[in-house]
Amino acid sequence: MLVDLIAGARPNFMKIAPITHAIRQAQLEGAGISFRIIHTGQHYDQNMSGSFFEQLGIPEPDHNLGAGGGTQAEQTAAIMTGYERLLMEGPRPDICIVVGDVTSTMACSITARKLGIRVAHVEGGIRSRDWTMPEEINRVVTDSITDFFFTTSEVANRNLASEGVPPDRIFFVGNTMIDTLHAQLPHLREPGLISELGLQKGRYFAMTLHRPANVDQEQTLKTLIENIMGSTGGEPVIFPAHPRTRIILDRLGISHPGLHMTEPLGYLEFIWLVRHARAVITDSGGITEEATVLGVPCLTLRDNTERPETVTVGTNELIGTDPKAIAPALKQLMNGKWKEGKVPEKWDGKTSGRIVSTLLVLHGSGRLAPLRPYRDDSLLFRPQE
Repeated sequence: MLVDLIAGARPNFMKIAPITHAIRQAQLEGAGISFRIIHTGQHYDQNMSGSFFEQLGIPEPDHNLGAGGGTQAEQTAAIMTGYERLLMEGPRPDICIVVGDVTSTMACSITARKLGIRVAHVEGGIRSRDWTMPEEINRVVTDSITDFFFTTSEVANRNLASEGVPPDRIFFVGNTMIDTLHAQLPHLREPGLISELGLQKGRYFAMTLHRPANVDQEQTLKTLIENIMGSTGGEPVIFPAHPRTRIILDRLGISHPGLHMTEPLGYLEFIWLVRHARAVITDSGGITEEATVLGVPCLTLRDNTERPETVTVGTNELIGTDPKAIAPALKQLMNGKWKEGKVPEKWDGKTSGRIVSTLLVLHGSGRLAPLRPYRDDSLLFRPQE
């Protein structure tokens, strides 16, 4: 059995890394399974170097489609044509595994499905119900044509069931991102800025902001930063900022003695930063998962989340996008009244083993047999004579 593992952005590699490890373990145990890593090239990251793959314990991608930048439509088209060419040249995989909710997830699932190749979606079924998010469109489109779903929560299971997905196609396995977190905890690295600034563990905040609603509107970003810095009790805020966000902040003249902006950190350094922070302030979904497992309080500057278990079970709280809500939340935190939080079910570092075991069962039962490639000659355009 040949498995294609699709990744287009840095978090995707953290989600497929433990799957490659589980496949290798299955090979050692005599299972007939292999994989190819397909990097779509959706995001180019200078930190995505050989050392990055070495840290995660995975080989360099077998193929890089080189999709590059561009608009959503341009990226989708480039990824689809590149992956289609690869599949047409062969060999054809038995199944295409897509992870997360980036453009590559949607584009490769469509391409594989039209060529009669089965598709499995890792993190299938999560929903924010926010149609202003490109990620939500990617999730829903992908799940509408997915064959098998590897889910992170019972909430995702219910979402899929409500959309008509039969239960024998849904597999509640847990969270592969947490597999990577567990595997890398012994290898975390203290960022150099910690000693440079003389910071103490538990006496600083870690912050990430990247969503357009927060960073592209200049006045909104300025107000958010002012409210955050006015409510942290004088403790430092470490902000690994995207270069584009830094340009906006510099243009606005935003500075504060306690605000320390830095370049984006490597995975091992960033998780160290989160693990030892007093709290995390973010608008990211994935970071809320990591903070939950690490037991670190998390304040999410969004009105919705596709990962509700980080709120109902974990350490995360949705603060919303109104800057006025920041001060009361941070006051509660500083007064020691933040909730304890627990780790969601099956977020135990063993998810990828469950995925590979399920793939082997599906293959053995014949459920990965190729589908008939899509073709409908009635839809072909024929000029009227």
